[in-house]
Amino acid sequence: MAKSIDVSDVNIYYGEFLAVQGVNMTIRAGAVTAFIGPSGCGKSTFLRSLNRMHEVIPGARVEGKIVVDGQDLYDAGVDPVAVRRQVGMVFQRPNPFPTMSIYDNVLAGLKLNAGKLKKSEADAVVEKSLRGANLWNEVKDRLNKPGMGLSGGQQQRLCIARAIAVEPQVLLMDEPCSALDPISTSAIEDLIHELKDEFTIVIVTHNMQQAARVSDDTGFFNLKATGEPGHLVEFNPTKKMFANPDDPATEAYISGRFG
Repeated sequence: MAKSIDVSDVNIYYGEFLAVQGVNMTIRAGAVTAFIGPSGCGKSTFLRSLNRMHEVIPGARVEGKIVVDGQDLYDAGVDPVAVRRQVGMVFQRPNPFPTMSIYDNVLAGLKLNAGKLKKSEADAVVEKSLRGANLWNEVKDRLNKPGMGLSGGQQQRLCIARAIAVEPQVLLMDEPCSALDPISTSAIEDLIHELKDEFTIVIVTHNMQQAARVSDDTGFFNLKATGEPGHLVEFNPTKKMFANPDDPATEAYISGRFG
């Protein structure tokens, strides 16, 4: 079941350095939200804060509230592993486990969380997840072959299958197409449209056209100067953002005058 995310007064630090400042937004359930902005403005840092991946870095911390389904993800009693089960992540470069088969790659997260599965249950999860990632028909006859033997685009869809196998409510994607060719990129974008029926999706992209194609809402991040914290300049429905943004800086970025 897709869930909304309510973000209130979020500041993100690396040690004493304030990397992202004062973010407020509501990410709608069952929608695709894109974050755009120049390099170094905090898009990916903010994305990682949504499932507590940011705090894996020594000295990193988050202030403020990030609430999913009424639960603040940063409450003292909340288990970060449980958060990452609820809010899945797909990274910039495809990262299937190199020693595992396609079949075992899909089940990796589920086995970590749920332990041993019956063969029939595992088979059903693998098929459902690979179908969900639009990969089943391409790999159903070679499930026991290494995941690393797939093409780059197929590997990224395998990683998406692995992420959705644990049935998260939210799926985060950090520039999921930046290492892919145009045909594979198109396949991932088509998949994003299909997945939003089941998941809330948040994507970071440097590709303005991709943000316009795949997202329902867009957040534009920027920084005032080098060494200053990144901040959210504008958050609006994507059609409005690209046709009639509220902030002149958004229009300047989208039209290519900087970034």
